[in-house]
Amino acid sequence: MAAPPDAESLESRINRATNPLNRDTDWSSIQAFCEQLNNELEGPQLATRLLAHKIQSPQEWEAMQALLVLETCMKSCGKKFHSEVGKFRFLNELIKVVSPKYLGSRSPEPVKKKVLELIYSWTLGLPDEAKISDAYQMLKKQGIVKQDPELPPDKLLNPPPPRPKSAIFEDEEKSKMLSRLLNSSHPEDLKAANKLIKEMVQEDQRRAERVSKRVNAIQEVKESVDLLTQMLQDYDRNSSTQSNVELIQDLYQRCEKMRPTLFRLASDTEDNDEALGECCFIHLPYY
Repeated sequence: MAAPPDAESLESRINRATNPLNRDTDWSSIQAFCEQLNNELEGPQLATRLLAHKIQSPQEWEAMQALLVLETCMKSCGKKFHSEVGKFRFLNELIKVVSPKYLGSRSPEPVKKKVLELIYSWTLGLPDEAKISDAYQMLKKQGIVKQDPELPPDKLLNPPPPRPKSAIFEDEEKSKMLSRLLNSSHPEDLKAANKLIKEMVQEDQRRAERVSKRVNAIQEVKESVDLLTQMLQDYDRNSSTQSNVELIQDLYQRCEKMRPTLFRLASDTEDNDEALGECCFIHLPYY
């Protein structure tokens, strides 16, 4: 379906988000860019092409803003965008920025440092994207990376949640009963074993659904809190735009609405569940 004639394009959004004349970070344009690329069929492919062009800008502020857009999209967009970033087609454009064979000799040092930090953080947060690790190792072999960057916790991508262990056979009592029933030669015992297996599978499915809902909720809140924290750190009462103020208010209200959900999720977890800590230690910044 064609976009409405007055709909903004990804290109116009990235132009506004990375405008060299911006006095401060245009968070509303960054957020709009990330949301739109998620909603468009060819969004990830077009977004990476636009970002690569901006990151290679000779103007340091424009390039640094583009890298912030990229970093934000990597945190808030999903697998399709991660996969597009993880292709050599895009990674090569980043490598050009830091390689002395291409743009490295004239790229500003802060831009090159940020590019290397991002690539390294993706090797940790996206282990399934093998080409990212390949590209980073190549930069090491070429001597462009002397040592791994030190990354603050808020610059790390959240690693993909581990697949929950199947709890079907973790209940020792049920496992012993199932083993006894399966080893029996009585037809009634075999029927009972079949029924017990079905019950255990259904219980495991319910548990997996709870884990999935919890992971998604925690991820949503954490992304909103991280963005809100960064925006509050950059906030300047005298220069911040009205759209940035409105986005701060929207993010704060969104986090507040999710607070009861986190408390409920924490009460639903088991005492030894690591997720209990995740639910309890997401702090909403003061506003």
